[in-house]
Amino acid sequence: MLSIENTVLIIIDMQEKLAKAMHDRENLVRRAAQMANGAKILGIPVIWTEQNPNGLGRTLPEISEFLVDFQPIVKFSFSCCGEPKFMEAVKGCGRKQALVLGIECHVCVCQTIINLKELGYDVHIVSDAVSSRTRENRDVGLERAKQSGATITSVEMALFEMLKVAGGDRFKQILKVIK
Repeated sequence: MLSIENTVLIIIDMQEKLAKAMHDRENLVRRAAQMANGAKILGIPVIWTEQNPNGLGRTLPEISEFLVDFQPIVKFSFSCCGEPKFMEAVKGCGRKQALVLGIECHVCVCQTIINLKELGYDVHIVSDAVSSRTRENRDVGLERAKQSGATITSVEMALFEMLKVAGGDRFKQILKVIK
C-alpha cells in the first residue's frame, strides 16, 4: 500500500495545448488538480514534467497552483526516465513508490511507468487522472501499465490509502479536496 513517507507524485505533461485534445478533459484536469492539492496537504514531494513547453505550452494553472514548491522538468523523450534531470529528481527524493498521472496515457505515462518498474519502483497509476486523445488509447495505456506490474488506483483511493485513518486535520482537508 502507498505510504506518505515513501511516495512521490509524478505529474506528466499536463500542459495547455496537449490537454485541450484529451478525452474527458474536464474530469482529467479536475482529478489531476485534486491529486496535486492532496499531495500538498500530505507533504508528498512532486516531480512534474513538461514535454517541449515551447510547442505544447506550460502546465495548466489549475494544477501548477499547487506546485509552487517545485519546478517543472523539461523533456523531449517520451519516457520521463529518458531525461537525466528527472532521474536525478526521482533518485534524490529517496522514495520507492511512484504515484503517476498525466498525459498521454498510452505514450509518455506508460513508457515512464514501464521504465520505473524496470528500475525497481512500486508504481501506481492514477486511473482517473490520466488520459489520451481517445478513450481507447487511454484504456490501452492503463492495460499496458497493469501488464507491466503497475497498480491501478484512483485519486480518492490513493489519498485515503496514504491517510490510513478517518480523522485529524489532514483528513478534513482531503475531504474538502475530493468533494
